[in-house]
Amino acid sequence: MTNREKMKSVFTEALSSVLPGNLVRDTLKYEADVLTIEGKSYRLGDYRGIHVFGSGKASIETARAVKTVLGDRVTDGLVVSNYAAAIDGIGVFESSHPVLTEKSIRAAEILMEKLSALSPDDFFIYVLSGGSSALLEKPTPPITLAEMQTLVKGLLANGVPIEDLNVVRKHLSLVKGGRLGRLSRARGIVLVVSDVIGDDLEAIGSAPLFFDRSSYGDTQAIMRKYGLWEKAPESIRKTVQRGLAGQIEETPKAPSPLIDHFLIGSNLKILRKGKERAEALGIPTRIMSSRLRGEAREVAKAILAIGEEIASTGNPFTAPVCLLFGGETTVTLRGDGMGGRNQEMALAALLEFQGNPRFLFLSAGTDGIDGHSDAAGALVDHQSWKKAQELGLRIDDTLARNDSYHFLKQTEDLIMTGPTGTNVMDMTALLIT
Repeated sequence: MTNREKMKSVFTEALSSVLPGNLVRDTLKYEADVLTIEGKSYRLGDYRGIHVFGSGKASIETARAVKTVLGDRVTDGLVVSNYAAAIDGIGVFESSHPVLTEKSIRAAEILMEKLSALSPDDFFIYVLSGGSSALLEKPTPPITLAEMQTLVKGLLANGVPIEDLNVVRKHLSLVKGGRLGRLSRARGIVLVVSDVIGDDLEAIGSAPLFFDRSSYGDTQAIMRKYGLWEKAPESIRKTVQRGLAGQIEETPKAPSPLIDHFLIGSNLKILRKGKERAEALGIPTRIMSSRLRGEAREVAKAILAIGEEIASTGNPFTAPVCLLFGGETTVTLRGDGMGGRNQEMALAALLEFQGNPRFLFLSAGTDGIDGHSDAAGALVDHQSWKKAQELGLRIDDTLARNDSYHFLKQTEDLIMTGPTGTNVMDMTALLIT
């Protein structure tokens, strides 16, 4: 195998490990009507109905895998995702992502009704993944959808960190921050596929069935900090003020005794599988971080700086070595081209090492969709540089237009997986030979 083939194999094998079917098969065991996960057992025979619910971009395939494990023991269910598909015995509601719409509200209402209707004789399995914040929403009355949309846009436009954004959304919602879970009297478990750096259960999907440590006071402080409090609609300010006065109950501050959460998929899992595969191919490998973040092209420079140090001095590792990173970077759009954070990072990395044959750089998204393109990411090496020179392509011009997709398509460096049905952020690898 060439180095390119080896690194593609590393990504493919690692990606396979976080596909919902494999995640569920690896963690859920069902025998003699007893469901076991991570050492905890649930006697399903003690319950009248077994229901499968869920929300998120990975919810359809995760629910399908749960149905495969439990078979006819599943009574019914409903999952909310960003696309439509058929699951035997489980309904699918196609909602909206990444922007809230009436579909988001209807999806929340249906799940609220179904969870509220369960009795202590029922047991449910909820599959949760990234994207739930937009797919599932029910603003606290009298806040309207339009008012919530305007507020979220304002928060995003002001560069509010996702942690602060979630605090505000949780306190203006009837389903976020653990509120959805408190509607049910049934015993249940939540299977979580994380798309959040650090795998914080309070952040993933805005924690509809977990709990929330933040408060209405935090919500008001965040809105004031970013100059949005006075601009906010009266309904939003009144809702927060009623919360501060104790007229609206706070988000739950402790886990529900009826609901257990299990993290079944994460970025660290794919990195560990990538390391296992690379070392099986004879490549010494180091997991550097699962918390990569920041501007994609700047992150690429930082990673290449480590690679250059290794190639030049043998510090902190000697070559050959593969460095693995995970997380999720961002791109500041300056042009009107096509691409995504992984393609932009790969192109920025190529600009750094140019024709140096000692480097190979791969970066791809586990959901198979990078930005607004049909590629998952890209893999570049010295041959990519050579092709670009022959074709007269300029990296700096391409980056200025945010048009990495068309550049990498011409150099034949795109990684194409198609939608994968999972989402544990991105995987980035630098091979130093």
